[in-house]
Amino acid sequence: QVQLVESGGGLVKAGGSLRLSCAASGGRIGRNDMDWYRQAPGKQRELVASITGGGITNYADSVKGRFTISRDGAKNTVYLQMNSLKPEDTAVYYCHTRIAVVIEAQYDAWGQGTQVTVSS
Repeated sequence: QVQLVESGGGLVKAGGSLRLSCAASGGRIGRNDMDWYRQAPGKQRELVASITGGGITNYADSVKGRFTISRDGAKNTVYLQMNSLKPEDTAVYYCHTRIAVVIEAQYDAWGQGTQVTVSS
C-alpha cells in the first residue's frame, strides 16, 4: 500500500516562499500522475497543481506563475515550490495520486496534509 507524507508547511508572510515535499513509501510513484490539492476552512478541496509521469505540469489559474510542481524519481518524492505567497493561499495542502498497478484494485492515496498559513 502506497503511503504519502507531506512536509514543509508553516507560517510565512505575504510575498514569501515555501517548498512542500511529498514523500512516497510502499511503492514507486515514478510512473504516476501526482497532484497537490488544498483545502481552506469552509471551502471545498481544490486541485492546485499536477504533474504526469512524463513531467507535464498543469496549474490552477490562481497559482500560475507562482507555484511550481516537480518530482525526483530517485527520492520517490514530489515537490511544490510556492513563491509570492498570498493570504488566500492559506490552506491545508495535500498530496495525492491514483494507484493503478492492478486496475481492478486501484485506489487513491492521500497524504495527511500540511498546513500553510500566509499572513498579510
